[in-house]
Amino acid sequence: MFIISLTYKSSIEKVEQFIPQHNIFLNKHYESGRFIASGRKEPRTGGIIIANAESKNEIEEIISEDPFYIHQIADYEITEFIPSKYNQNFKFFIED
Repeated sequence: MFIISLTYKSSIEKVEQFIPQHNIFLNKHYESGRFIASGRKEPRTGGIIIANAESKNEIEEIISEDPFYIHQIADYEITEFIPSKYNQNFKFFIED
C-alpha cells in the first residue's frame, strides 16, 4: 500500500485550472480499484492519495498520467507501507 503526498509548486489559481482534469484522473484509478482515498491537505498546500498497487513502479506509472504531474503543478512523495493494524472495515483492501 502507498501514501502519495502531493505538494503544490504552482499558485492555487493554476492548480484550480487543472482540478477537472485531475478529478478525471482520480476517478479512473478509483474505478480500477487502485485508489482507496484522496483529499487535499489543510492548509491547502497539496493533497494525499492512498493507493493499493503491486509496486512503487506501478505508482510512478500512475502518477505520470496525472495532469498535475504532466503540467508540473505538484511534486510527489511516495511512501510504501504494510498495514499491520487496521479497522476491520478496511480489511477488504489488505492482501493476505
